[in-house]
Amino acid sequence: MKKSTKKLLSILLCGALIFAFSSVAFAEEAKDYTINSCYEDVIWEGENAWGAYKGNLHSHSTYSDADVDLATMVKEYYNQDYAFLANSDHGVTGVEWNRPQPLVPLYAYQYLLGNKVAHLTDEEFEGITTGTYPLYDGTVRNEKMVCITGANELNNMTLTKSHVNGYFLPEGVGNGYGGTENGFEQAVAFIEKHGGLSHINHPGDWLESNSDIGAVSDPENVKFFAEILLKYDSCLGMEVFNENNGVTGYDRILWDNLLMETLPYGKNVIGFSNTDAHRERDIDTSFSVFMMEENDVEHIKETMQSGAFFAVTRILRANDIIGPAEEIDARNTDLPYPMFTRVEVEGHTISVDTQDADTIQWIADGKVIKSEKIANGASASINLDEIEGAEDFTYVRAELFGEGGICLTQAFAIDNGAEKKEYVEVKDFMSFIDKILFRLKSSLIWTIVVEIYRAF
Repeated sequence: MKKSTKKLLSILLCGALIFAFSSVAFAEEAKDYTINSCYEDVIWEGENAWGAYKGNLHSHSTYSDADVDLATMVKEYYNQDYAFLANSDHGVTGVEWNRPQPLVPLYAYQYLLGNKVAHLTDEEFEGITTGTYPLYDGTVRNEKMVCITGANELNNMTLTKSHVNGYFLPEGVGNGYGGTENGFEQAVAFIEKHGGLSHINHPGDWLESNSDIGAVSDPENVKFFAEILLKYDSCLGMEVFNENNGVTGYDRILWDNLLMETLPYGKNVIGFSNTDAHRERDIDTSFSVFMMEENDVEHIKETMQSGAFFAVTRILRANDIIGPAEEIDARNTDLPYPMFTRVEVEGHTISVDTQDADTIQWIADGKVIKSEKIANGASASINLDEIEGAEDFTYVRAELFGEGGICLTQAFAIDNGAEKKEYVEVKDFMSFIDKILFRLKSSLIWTIVVEIYRAF
């Protein structure tokens, strides 16, 4: 073969290779993605910076099954620096704290036991909601605590703990709501019908995941909750932390599984954290920190829907799937809880500022993709371009660990341009016999029989 021919072939081969590599590079570039953030509108610094407001959306009093009366409970939250509170007694749609809450016959035992049932005086209510009421040590707080009315933990009583918290319900709506032992959807539908918002409460309790951690990853269980979240726009998400997490220690794993199931449909599952307090000692357990322009009911409602807040817990058992590596228990101590003080997305990088944390980890699609030790007050970031397969992630989220507890961001949804799935309600193909059995197993009588059987 002549040299000129070889040279020509070499040129053509090089050209083919260049074209091939260019095509691959173009294909990779075409598969770009966007990181969506719940915090994109938050102003972190400067004259117009938003405030960080510690609050709780799930609490109880002797108007239902708590050990502490409403007046005492409200004052304890006020003294523990809460900026807003929703009292959500079982089957009781809350009104202002200086009014008697509706009485549900089921909880008449509180009177029979001689437990105090009391609300605030008008003077106490005015002082607490303006910040002029004195703290226990006699000093004036000078920061109000907002009263959120219209909250109700439905159901009135279920032994299987199939509970849903409703918010912004009209006065009187939901009082005495009974529900069923598998009544998540019924409660969510009831709340939506009356113009309220909702979230699923402590699902791990209903799943009994303490005795079977696999329950939070069981496809049937994930599908059960995903169907409710997709069917009802007013159902915002679920509790990822609840009180001391004694029966809900693995609900973050369920949250991850639900995010992977619902985000392809465009539905983000908001992670809530609540004290679910029945005693004063429960108040320093789990709560949220809302980023808001102002601390009032309208901004609280908007933030619940946008997800521009952080979920915090002071106590959580260890687990070897997503941590913590060792149990954390800082409840009722002076240890400061970890917190994000800035969250920003630029291109494919998420950067954060932190305080009172020693570790940050990043989770995508249920797996820890990055974990590192950080100094107190340090900044941290993750560049997804450095993570293999990041363009195929459904979401990324961040967790801070510190001596004082754990703090979570909401999920950052990854949008790679794929068309969102359209949710189609699943038809009920249960046979007549299956429907009868389901209704039987959803009844209180069946549950009582099962509990008696377990006891023996």
